[in-house]
Amino acid sequence: MQLLNQKYPLTWNKKNFSIKIFCSIPNVATGILIKAENSYFVVDPGDGILRDLNKEIGTKNILSISDIFITHGHHDHVGGVWSLLTYMRVMHKKTPLSIHFPFGCVEIESIYHAFHEVYRRSIPYKINLKVVKGSKNYKSKNIIFKPFPVIHKEFLQDGITTRQVPALGYNFIFGKSKICYGGDTAYCKELADNAKNSDLAIIEAGHDEDTPDEMHMTINEAKVIGESAKEYFLVHIPE
Repeated sequence: MQLLNQKYPLTWNKKNFSIKIFCSIPNVATGILIKAENSYFVVDPGDGILRDLNKEIGTKNILSISDIFITHGHHDHVGGVWSLLTYMRVMHKKTPLSIHFPFGCVEIESIYHAFHEVYRRSIPYKINLKVVKGSKNYKSKNIIFKPFPVIHKEFLQDGITTRQVPALGYNFIFGKSKICYGGDTAYCKELADNAKNSDLAIIEAGHDEDTPDEMHMTINEAKVIGESAKEYFLVHIPE
């Protein structure tokens, strides 16, 4: 069943497990907040995420965030990382922060090293970079997360040649409920397998029907995967 929210934020809640998608507009911003009981997690903090989190959960809860999950390094998915790290520094976060990202995602490594270079003498909390390889299960606080590879390409400078971007989707599991988030991806078996029978699937549909490629899915492709889950959102749809 597709959840027909007409505008952002998109919200879903089941037995103390909730997700809120503040914005998912291609080439602009994505920003996702997951809550499992009293624990908060951020996924793909694009531009504007700090504003949205302040409005949604306030400073105290922002400082309690333990994990950030990155699907890939494009600016609409990581543009808010610097502002989050800086805000946590200014507001004196004390607990560690782990950033999970795909192997080869140089954007996150570069943001971290630049942040550390500028503020290394005044960072009150520990930042743990967690490079994700493979598809094994991980646990943080009260959720289990399982990454899986997806197909997402980008054009090189010549505008013709493409390359595979280091890119992941994630399953987030709390109790008996599972959210599957594919990030940006073309149609691929890994996403189809992981989304099937999930309680919520979040599927991007960034391409029109006439020009499918190995970068994004069309709406029809995304619906095929989404309909295999109990409920689903289509996101990243061009406006």
